Amino acid sequence: MTIRRNHYLEQRGYRWYYVRRVPARFRDVDPRRVVRAALHTDSLTVARERRDAMMDADEHYWETALAKQAGLTIQDSPEMCRYRSARRRAVAVGFEFQPLSKLIEKEPVERILDRVKVLDREDVCALDTQAVLGTIEPPKDTIRDAFKLYCDKLSIGETARKSPEQIERWKATKARAVDNFVALCGNLTMEAIERRHGRQFYDWWGERLRPDTKNVRAYRPNSANRELGNLRLIFREYWTYHGDEDRENPFRKLRFKDTPPEPTPSFSDEFVRSKILKQGALDGINAQATLIAYALIETGCRPSEIANLRAEDIKLDAEVPHIRIRPTAGRELKSASSRRDIPLVGVSLEAMKRAPLGFERYREKGNSLSAALLKSFHSHGLMPTKRHRIYSLRHAFEKRMLEAGLDYGLRCTLMGHKNTRPQYGDGGSLDYRRKELLKIAHPIGEDFIQSLPDLRP
Repeated sequence: MTIRRNHYLEQRGYRWYYVRRVPARFRDVDPRRVVRAALHTDSLTVARERRDAMMDADEHYWETALAKQAGLTIQDSPEMCRYRSARRRAVAVGFEFQPLSKLIEKEPVERILDRVKVLDREDVCALDTQAVLGTIEPPKDTIRDAFKLYCDKLSIGETARKSPEQIERWKATKARAVDNFVALCGNLTMEAIERRHGRQFYDWWGERLRPDTKNVRAYRPNSANRELGNLRLIFREYWTYHGDEDRENPFRKLRFKDTPPEPTPSFSDEFVRSKILKQGALDGINAQATLIAYALIETGCRPSEIANLRAEDIKLDAEVPHIRIRPTAGRELKSASSRRDIPLVGVSLEAMKRAPLGFERYREKGNSLSAALLKSFHSHGLMPTKRHRIYSLRHAFEKRMLEAGLDYGLRCTLMGHKNTRPQYGDGGSLDYRRKELLKIAHPIGEDFIQSLPDLRP
């Protein structure tokens, strides 16, 4: 057998070139079919060295691009780095890397002897031997591998009804915990993660939560508990999937005592009427965001609930005009109690009249909507304090219902909250709900109504 130490090398005249076909699994991230690069040398020894460097660069680029496409960052464990290095060394001396068990099973004896002969040199190191004879063990799953398994397979039931935007947000919170753990402890294999790593992550968060630290950003215990919980979940689901349900979780019972967050303040009635419902208050913002903002005032909806309304759930021609908050095949609601029908009154009725087909620009684009509304409200002086949010409209709606004496069960129904009292019936007819909401509706003038943007076809 001829030993091919010149793998991926081609000679043209006296000069050497690096030529390599892009592996099939990387075709989606590298449009090239074949990589071709001049090595700018006529020395075979130099060409081999430069070839090895290009192999490293290409494989790192492909792996990084593939990880980025999957929404992950890549940081190899020491075991993975050693394994990939062994594979490249095997190729560099003319062999495809194969585990020893496969070599014994499939390779003829004479080819195995060829591999042994290559190792009969003074400059051969232990890694060369492991690479050529395939004795180095493939790395076990790292925490990043476990996270990918969790996202791809183990969480299907949890994400099946989420929209792409919801999945992206769901995944980002868990990816942040994994990223922080890897930055602190390394991309450890799942077998290597022990209680001491859990304590290390807990202690790291503890330092970030200390009030005397000079952090640019203040963190709350809830942020730490969320990340500890996500790591605990990934570890548990991974080993349950592999049949080791009794393995002790390194993150078990690691939790910081939390204090209830300071509630988001609501807008006062006077502020809404004198500022937000003032003609021209939202001039400069696009028509769809403007109408969504006004639709929030008398419905108490979450911004995403209005933004994702479908035309069939906007019932303007019904005896009682209303909107229906419903899950769809590609989007779930925050909770089962979020499913509800809300009568349209006041400025919210006028806003929805002008958008009977919904808001296509912001459908499944909650982050864009929040950014547009926040920018507009701040630039127009519509945030009384730094603690106010767009959600303050929802809090104001709930406060008005409370102060007007609306029934607790009705308030829960309209807000989409779980009713802690036994519930009988459907929460009242739409006509009853409208009459109750008219008690708290903000007055609006004809000039203001005429100034609203119109999206009707």
